[in-house]
Amino acid sequence: MNVLEFSLIVFTCSIAAGFLGSLTGLGGGFLVTPVLTLLFGVDIRYAIGASLISVIATSSGAAAAYVKEGFTNLRVGMLLEIATSLGAVVGASLVSVLPGRAIAVVFGLVLMQSAWISSRRHADPDTSNMPPDRLAARLQLDSTYPTAQGLRGYRVSNVPAGFGLMWIAGLLSGLLGIGSGAVKVLAMDQAMHIPFKVSTATSNFMIGVTAAASAGIYFRAGYVDPELAMPVMLGVALGALMGARLLFRTPTARLRLLFGAIVALVGLEMIYHGVVGRV
Repeated sequence: MNVLEFSLIVFTCSIAAGFLGSLTGLGGGFLVTPVLTLLFGVDIRYAIGASLISVIATSSGAAAAYVKEGFTNLRVGMLLEIATSLGAVVGASLVSVLPGRAIAVVFGLVLMQSAWISSRRHADPDTSNMPPDRLAARLQLDSTYPTAQGLRGYRVSNVPAGFGLMWIAGLLSGLLGIGSGAVKVLAMDQAMHIPFKVSTATSNFMIGVTAAASAGIYFRAGYVDPELAMPVMLGVALGALMGARLLFRTPTARLRLLFGAIVALVGLEMIYHGVVGRV
């Protein structure tokens, strides 16, 4: 396989990764890293470096569409980005210390846990009548999002818990190159009681900044290969735009099902290959 053929195949796979990453709020990295390591035999650190670049592309491609449609909660995103950026720097610093097998197993465990938590709830509760959270009210985090019946209000709660989980999300982003969308969506959806589509859109808004915080460390360490990162970035950006358009017409229940099934499958594969030493 020559360089052109390899680039075209990686580009095609990256389109699929960007599409699914945008649709679920995970970011394209959750699929790019396993594809590069398991199918193409790329060293996991170089795969993570390319994945982080693709995560930035995913956020850039989808975030604008989500903001325009009114799904993204900008105040929540800007607040929580403080925690994720700090965590991302710490996570990226650990990559040169941990062996590739350990990183692969951690990657798989995180995705399996994310899939399990996501499958536990199947409908967004009506939080508009809940008592206001004092900190969320002070920061003016409550907002609305569009539905078929018009704008629907929601209240944000458990801000400190969400902030702490976002630091963990940033840590995993820097360590695994997945944009930490899995943890971000679940933290907002489960801990802060933000509707799933709003969580997805806000996650896409945040993951680019989180990835950028750690991508510089990978670049300095020599783990960003332009020949690998370029087709990944272009494919993920294209797929992200496609996914963003479909999100607005997809029922939340289907998003949860897609989210859980894909993440569980990828997680199992990464755990297995990490344990047997194929990564």
